[in-house]
Amino acid sequence: MKVITIQNNLGVPKYKQIILSIEKAIEEEKLVKGDQLPSVNKVCLEFSLSRDTVLQAYDELKKRGIIFAILGKGYYIKSTEITIKQRIFLLFDELNIFKEDLYNSFLKNIGKNVQVDIFFHYFNVQVFKKLINDNNGNYTKYIIMPTNLIDVAACIKTLPVNEVFILDQTNIDLDNYPTIYQNHKKDIYDGLHKGKSRLNTYKKLIMIFPGFREPLGMKIGFENFCTDFAFDYEIITEFTDREIAIGEVYIIPNDRDLVRVIEKSKQQNLKLGQDFGIISYNETPLKKVVANGITTISTNFEAMGKILAQMIIKGKKEQIENKCALIIRNSL
Repeated sequence: MKVITIQNNLGVPKYKQIILSIEKAIEEEKLVKGDQLPSVNKVCLEFSLSRDTVLQAYDELKKRGIIFAILGKGYYIKSTEITIKQRIFLLFDELNIFKEDLYNSFLKNIGKNVQVDIFFHYFNVQVFKKLINDNNGNYTKYIIMPTNLIDVAACIKTLPVNEVFILDQTNIDLDNYPTIYQNHKKDIYDGLHKGKSRLNTYKKLIMIFPGFREPLGMKIGFENFCTDFAFDYEIITEFTDREIAIGEVYIIPNDRDLVRVIEKSKQQNLKLGQDFGIISYNETPLKKVVANGITTISTNFEAMGKILAQMIIKGKKEQIENKCALIIRNSL
């Protein structure tokens, strides 16, 4: 049974004619799940095509999840779902409410006939590399969140260069890739500067910076601001066995530390926004109401997801800095 047809002078590239032929054969149930496709050599000989042309067609079908390859045996039908035109590999660092907003916004704006598979590396270099290696060649697009992991650029560069997008954090080793990112150094500096008139009423600024997951740019931006405007400041790695002094402002990237500081202030009978202050990082709905409102420095994660989707849909190869803002509430 013939499943591939090629016509000369049709105005459609030969590799696309192969794809369309296989899609039609699946639609007409001439090919079903598990069926073997004609070998690359057979298609080349029958239609006088180069191996690259046939492989290009089979690779695209593989990336869309329609076929799979068994080394030394050939290509087989994996799925008869031919409406999926793109399969996207999305690698996040971890799942939290911010990333959930980003993810949902991306799904909402990426359009139909797209399958998005999400994975998490949880800041583990080995997990990161394994996920990249195991999925290389199986997707049409790769969206990677490298965070502050060391020595992962070489792994990312094994992926098809025109199919990779970098998300949230980037670095000089990845500056050739299209990116939607946060500029943490600039964002925290600008946010603190916007709130400077309120910060002037306090005695000392303290950043809780564990340094494991948090971008280094946060720390640098904080230090630069305090130095430039002569604020007394301190950077601590954890909030344990510490008394809150009146006149302190805590800048808190991690929500677990946010809870600890609020709990401690209640034990000390301190009034937030008067006796001491808090600036949290990353906006959530709860921060609007917790302790009569927590001041935040935050990027717009919904906007980030929307811009990312538009970049992929329109094929843009840009590096876009996502906007960030200081949201002032009663905690400052």
